[in-house]
Amino acid sequence: MSYIDGFVIAAPTASRQEVIDYAARFDPMFLELGALRVVECWGVDVPHGTVTDFHRAVQAKDDETVMFSWIEWPDKATRDAGMKQMMEDPRMEAANPMPFDGKRMIFGSFENVLDLRA
Repeated sequence: MSYIDGFVIAAPTASRQEVIDYAARFDPMFLELGALRVVECWGVDVPHGTVTDFHRAVQAKDDETVMFSWIEWPDKATRDAGMKQMMEDPRMEAANPMPFDGKRMIFGSFENVLDLRA
């Protein structure tokens, strides 16, 4: 099964298009390096919880929107090789500054254990 990198960030609401443009500029590099799919989602209905929630997880401020994103890779080996190449790619020098606070980004890699489709 596929291998997934997942991300949650707090993006400035007023900079929505800038954040989308940033993703549109750099996300295709993942596809060049073997990713099968890259998905960026802008929070629309992200409720505040009683104990924990996405907002708390990324310390989102009132003027920020939570984004949820993922990259699907065919397997972990392709992901590891692709991420290594991406970090060494000179085009990544232009990735900073990011249009959001990268220190509050939550990310992790996951092995797909169930994949149901219609």
